[in-house]
Amino acid sequence: MTSESRSSGDQTSDQTSATSRGATTGDAQIILQLYDLRRDREMRKARHFISAEFWPESAEDTLRVARAYPSAENTWLRQVTSYWEMAASFVLRGALHEGLFFDASGEMFCVYAKFRPFLTEIRQKLPYFLLTVEKVVMNTPEGRKRLERLDKRLARRRQKLAERAATLAGSSASARPKQLVQKKRTSEKIDCR
Repeated sequence: MTSESRSSGDQTSDQTSATSRGATTGDAQIILQLYDLRRDREMRKARHFISAEFWPESAEDTLRVARAYPSAENTWLRQVTSYWEMAASFVLRGALHEGLFFDASGEMFCVYAKFRPFLTEIRQKLPYFLLTVEKVVMNTPEGRKRLERLDKRLARRRQKLAERAATLAGSSASARPKQLVQKKRTSEKIDCR
């Protein structure tokens, strides 16, 4: 494929060819390399922040972190989202078998589902935020079903977090420092399968 057709947005022919063929050992190698990148110490911190500590309640929560440069949270947000954007681009451009990627990328779906309720507002300031990820997530019925399941899990988790926060606030923040309340409220991870 020429660079001209790649830049024109003709991704469906690339993606179809990668999906219509069976997964290869080359595809498996890319999956293993992507996994290996996720094991990096700083990447683990970034992934933990996004998956377990950061529970945005609005687009502004995400934009606040995006604007907080330089900060660890800003770095972690950029690291995780750009990692999944890069990996999703492999699928969209035909370099990686979509089915194999689907089997190995549950975390990407979870990241997308976490930000999905706020994407319209986030993209007013960051127009390409998780755009490539969204294309991969929404491309297949299987992907849309996974997203639907995650949306339900995340809604239940957000409800539990809100109830816990209300309970902690209602106990008159007695002897608990606010920092501990925040840590307790936000350290929640969701199953991304």
